[in-house]
Amino acid sequence: MKNKPLHFFSPSDNELPAPEKVVKAEPLKGSVSSAGKLVFPLKTIEGLGLNPSEARFKIGTPQGKRKLKSLYLIPTSDDTENTFELSKVGRTYGIPLSGILQKQGVDYSTNKLGFSVKPFDYEEGTTGYELRLEEVSDEPRVPKPRGRRPKNQAAS
Repeated sequence: MKNKPLHFFSPSDNELPAPEKVVKAEPLKGSVSSAGKLVFPLKTIEGLGLNPSEARFKIGTPQGKRKLKSLYLIPTSDDTENTFELSKVGRTYGIPLSGILQKQGVDYSTNKLGFSVKPFDYEEGTTGYELRLEEVSDEPRVPKPRGRRPKNQAAS
């Protein structure tokens, strides 16, 4: 019997290449406070690449819609009456919109609302942001107790 040439494997030939990790971009989110402010966490501000001290926005909604489902933020450098600024709120940033939300029929005081932020191309070289409003939970908002506890309750 004639010997056939054989190819022998090593243990390193048996190792599989490490799968490439696909990093999914986490959706950028925020919330609507019980006082009617759009609250942007620091992570969302960084994800959008905004400078909070200089950011100014024009805020709008689609024309002809009865129910408010989305808000549109368009960055602008104008310093006019029609622009909104980000203000520091604790560790987050916010835009007070209580009057607009009430007039549009958004019940932010009793429902927990959140929004997801999606960038879109608005005009030449301008990236706008669509804030799609959504209810966070089915539970109504419960006001936090304020002030001192009554003396007749047992300390827990």
